[in-house]
Amino acid sequence: MTALIEADRLLDVLETETTLLAAATVGADPDRPVPGCPGLTAGETARHLGSVYRMALTWIRTGDRPTRWQRQPLDGEPLEHYLRDGLRALLGELESHPPDASCPTWHPENQTYGFWRRRMAHEATVHRIDVQGAVGEPITPVPEDVAVDGVDEVLTLWFTHRLAVLGVSGTRATTVAVRTAGHTWLAEVTTDRTTASPAPLLSAESAAATVTGPPQELYLWLWGRSAVFSSAVEREGDLDALTQLWALLRLATR
Repeated sequence: MTALIEADRLLDVLETETTLLAAATVGADPDRPVPGCPGLTAGETARHLGSVYRMALTWIRTGDRPTRWQRQPLDGEPLEHYLRDGLRALLGELESHPPDASCPTWHPENQTYGFWRRRMAHEATVHRIDVQGAVGEPITPVPEDVAVDGVDEVLTLWFTHRLAVLGVSGTRATTVAVRTAGHTWLAEVTTDRTTASPAPLLSAESAAATVTGPPQELYLWLWGRSAVFSSAVEREGDLDALTQLWALLRLATR
């Protein structure tokens, strides 16, 4: 659950990605659909991100999971302003505390400001790509170190922790090795639990299936953006194991 990149770098990512997303909303049709995400539009995605920033800030400051916060722009407020205002408030809070300082979060084993730095950086990155794709802008590449950290976060936070919270497990026991840029994770599924963690290359050789791809493409494939980024992701081995991994990830990250 520890980020693979520096905590201050995550703040830079959060600011850069939100700035790109906010700029993409200017003059764009908010009803344009997000590629690969049926029913989701550019405007809904931007509003969601601005809302998540305010939710996180409220959670940090009150110490409890919030039930009320500003979920929508004010009447007449441009989406760009809603996003930028939410970003400034959240960045100010995160920058004013060391990443290892105690802070309430939704992960019982990581109650630190660092959790929110990482979570919000990847929330912004994935949704920035959603909005750029929806409005027809060229997709700004995700830096390799950010994408590799994103792969780790999807697997160790969402696939491992989130599914446990939901009480979801597999229909049969299997393993899938996930590989990119010299890193390997082993995703294990049983009828009781799902777990994923970094693994030595040799320990993953016996996996039933393997998913391999460049960091950006694999990162976004794991997040379900398969309609746009699946062609560079190679899947080999047990088809049932691969199908189960994909289905569980969709439940974990929805």
